[in-house]
Formats: sequence, C-alpha cells, structure tokens
Amino acid sequence: MNEEISSRKKEHIDLCLTDKVVFRQKTSGFENYEFIHYAPTEVDMDKIDLSVKFLAKKISYPFLISCMTGGTVDADNINLKLASAAESLVIPLGLGSLRYALDTNKFDDILIGIRDAAPSVPLLGNIGAAQILDIKVITRLEEIIKLADLDALVVHLNPLQELMQKEGEPKFAGLRKSLHILVKELSVPVIVKEVGSGISKQAAEELLYLGVKGIDIAGAGGTSWAGVEILRNHNENDETTAPFWDWGLPTSYCIRKISRLKKEFKFSLIASGGINNEFEIAKALALGADLTASARSVLKALFNGGVPGVFTLIHNRFQGVKKIMFLTGSSSLKELNRSKLCLRKNLC
Repeated sequence: MNEEISSRKKEHIDLCLTDKVVFRQKTSGFENYEFIHYAPTEVDMDKIDLSVKFLAKKISYPFLISCMTGGTVDADNINLKLASAAESLVIPLGLGSLRYALDTNKFDDILIGIRDAAPSVPLLGNIGAAQILDIKVITRLEEIIKLADLDALVVHLNPLQELMQKEGEPKFAGLRKSLHILVKELSVPVIVKEVGSGISKQAAEELLYLGVKGIDIAGAGGTSWAGVEILRNHNENDETTAPFWDWGLPTSYCIRKISRLKKEFKFSLIASGGINNEFEIAKALALGADLTASARSVLKALFNGGVPGVFTLIHNRFQGVKKIMFLTGSSSLKELNRSKLCLRKNLC
C-alpha cells in the first residue's frame, strides 16, 4: 500500500510542477475586484506590521505554506526544505497527508527532523477525510502529533479528487460523526480544508458547529485536482470526467460568504486556491481572510531556486502587499478591509 501511495504522490509532484493542472476557464474571482486608490496617503511603509498570531504563535506574515505532499523520498526532502524556509520566514507550514505514516513508524525520524528544521513556527499535520472514517486512526494520529510536536491537524476534504482518482475512495458516510469525535479526542485544534473545489457558507457553518477551529477554503481558481487525476488517468477527452475539470466555488466567493460567520464563531479563515501574487493576497485579506496560503507556486519556487527561492518569493509578495496598503491608505492589516475594494463593474 505504501509503495502504491508513494508512486501516486510522485506523479502528483511531477504534474504540479507543470502548468497543465490549473483551472481552464473558472477563476478565483479576484479579478472582479479593484483597490480604491487613496491619493493623500500618509502611510509609512516602514511602520507597517504584517505579523499576526496563529495557533498561539506569532508569525511574520498572514501566510501559510499549504499542505502539499508526503510519503516519498522526494516529498521528505521537499518538506525538510520547506520547513527550513518556513523557519527563516517565521510562517506556518502544512505537511502533506500523513496517511503513509499511519501503519508504520519508519517515518518517525523524518517527522521529528521536520520539526527540528522548524522549531519555532506552527506545523500542521494533514490527513484525508477517508482516513478518519476509521476512528481507530485517532490513537496513531495523536502519537504522530506528539512525536512531531504538531500545532494542529488539517483534515482535507477531497470528494471530487476521490471521484476522479482511479484508486479513489469516494465514500464519506459517517464523516461528520468521525470529525466530531476527532475534534473532541485530539490534543490540538482541527482545521478543515478543501483541495480546490471550495467550501460553501453552509458547509463551513456545519463544520464549525462540530468544533473545528479553522476553515481553509482552497477554492477554485488555482490547481484543479480533478485535472491532476484526469491527466494521471489520461482521460482528457473522456466525456464522463473531463467536464469536472473546472468544478468548484471560486475562492473570492467563499471568503466573502464564510467571513460572515465570524460574528457567530471564533475561527481562523484561511484563503487558498489561486493565491499567486501580492494582489490576490491583499484582496483575500481585504475580503475577510485571516491568513492566505499557496502550494503549487511555492513548490515551483523550491524546485527552481531552492530554499532561497521560496524565501524570495514570499518576502517579495508581502513587500508588494505593503505597497498596496500604502496606496490604499491602510496602515495596518485591520485597515486593509472590504472598504478598500470595489467591484470592477461599478467603476464605470
């Protein structure tokens, strides 16, 4: 089983290093918004503080290196390098799915090594929805959490990917019950994320009632994991699967809807899915996200420029965010809010 998973993860990495896997027609929706230029700005860019608190730790930027991959030699190296980058940037890191480590302890030293490489930043473990249906995994997940000193566990919901994947497990009966048990039994907060199809307000509300402490939207507009699986299966022209390539809710739509739930629940709203530059980061934050996150663009930066490449990519993005804050008269992240945006259609 582990060999099969490793082979699949290797294929995922190879495909995600290309531009073949992006949404073809649907976008994140950020292009529908424009920042309102504020000409008499008095903002001092040198005094802008982009640090925030996440999982009880102070981080330098409202940004998370999103969960990517695990379970292969390449993936282990990727996570170690990303841990080094996260530590130097002082930002959180999400690990790939821990499914490969559930039935063995041979990866324990690697997980410990990742924490050693990033001793001060939030580390997030990650497991698929299909795996938590067996509540017996909770004991092993808690062992891994203690072993790797994880700050949270992310449960990724990927019904579309499971549906498209030839080895998929599109059976989720009992998911909410299992998730509720997981939330109660684990020693760390549980965050729920999608993988590219977005989370609706109704779904987020149901998840928050179960006790999850974070929602990572992972909306449409970035990597299409349906597309990844369609390419793996060589089914690009299959009339039964190809139409689902662009399935999902745009990231900007999800942020706008789910942010309204902050009046009722205390949770972290993480925006991912087509977050590829400073403008998309700033728009996500202005629409109500607490953090932003990226995966594929960070992975490409790592392969092209190593740890320094990741550092430069993220540092430069947030220097760009500061420029946007200067031009909109936003001296703090709190001031970078929805009032600084307008819909493009209302500009004419």
